[in-house]
Amino acid sequence: MVEDPLATADCLEITREVGFDQLLTGRGGKPYTTSCPLPFQADSVKTARDVTRNTLRGWGLHDLSDDAALVVSELVTNAVRYAMRSSGRREIELLLMRVSPHVLLAVADPSDEVPRRKEPDFISENGRGLYIVETYSQSWGWDRLARGGKAVWALFRTEP
Repeated sequence: MVEDPLATADCLEITREVGFDQLLTGRGGKPYTTSCPLPFQADSVKTARDVTRNTLRGWGLHDLSDDAALVVSELVTNAVRYAMRSSGRREIELLLMRVSPHVLLAVADPSDEVPRRKEPDFISENGRGLYIVETYSQSWGWDRLARGGKAVWALFRTEP
C-alpha cells in the first residue's frame, strides 16, 4: 500500500521525465543511480542480488538490502524466463535509483509482453514472482521503453 502518494509520484515522475532508457544507459545524470547490464543466464540472478545488496549498503541502506535483493531476484528471473523469446537486444538491465525517501529498482528486458500477477499457488514451483514483488515492495508496475521492451519496477520506502 502506498503510504505517501505524493512522494511516490515524485519518484516515479523522475523516471518518466528522464526516461528509463536514459537512466539505463547512464545518460540520466541523476545522483544515486546504478545500472548493470545482465546476460540472459540463470547466474544473472545472483549478479543482480549482489549488485543490489552492495549498492544499497553503499548508500547506507543495510536494512533494505535483503528485501530488495529478493525482489530483484524475482524480477530478473522473470526477465530471463519470459523475455528470452524476444528478438533484438540480448540482455537485460538492472537499475537502482535512490530518490529520498524511496529506492526504485527496475529490470528492463526486450519483451513487450505485459507482466501479469497470478494468484499464488503455493504448491507450484513457479508463478509467485510478482506476488512476492507486491508483498515486499511499497508498489510495483511497469513502463514501456522508447527503444522497445519494458522496465518492470518496484518501489521501496527508505524511511519509516
